[in-house]
Amino acid sequence: MKINSAEFIISNSDVSKCPKDPLPEYAFIGRSNVGKSSLINMLTNYKNLAKTSGKPGKTQLINHFKINLNWFLVDLPGYGYARVSKKTKEVFQQFITDYFEKREQLVCAFVLIDIRLEAQKIDLEFINYLGETEVPFCIIFTKADKISKTKIDSHVTAYRKELLSNNWEEMPQHFVTSALESTGREKVLEFIDGVNNEIFKNNSF
Repeated sequence: MKINSAEFIISNSDVSKCPKDPLPEYAFIGRSNVGKSSLINMLTNYKNLAKTSGKPGKTQLINHFKINLNWFLVDLPGYGYARVSKKTKEVFQQFITDYFEKREQLVCAFVLIDIRLEAQKIDLEFINYLGETEVPFCIIFTKADKISKTKIDSHVTAYRKELLSNNWEEMPQHFVTSALESTGREKVLEFIDGVNNEIFKNNSF
């Protein structure tokens, strides 16, 4: 897929105020500071589309970007550690679940995981939540340029074992990426393109 256009549309914290366009949506979410904004900018090839920051918790709203005029990329607040008040965190954690449970245009979530770290409880809990609520999702491992290929393989294997031991029948579809080196860009975009083609062919929207 070639990205010809990427346009910011709206930020809000109310799912009912999200765009009404009957277009497929792909939501990106992960633990705070997982490299989500950098990944979004790399995928779209727009350097400053999503705001990047070294400060965890920068994204605190549902952000919609219209891509190629025919699908939405949705940037969601990170879960877990963020330097925001407890009240603020409770609010955005609620609208995260509202989004996943009420947003009819959502066709796939991408759960971002830092490949450098061993399986984190909070990531596994969120993956299990998506499974329980039957939200289609893929895993995107980020920051692959930071460790060796051997460690990447061992960490992915560790996640697979963890999930299989927790009642998952198989490892969810996953991608290994690096925003710095554009690793995995084509594979993620090909996946989105394939899903979109099926949707538009079957007039699912």
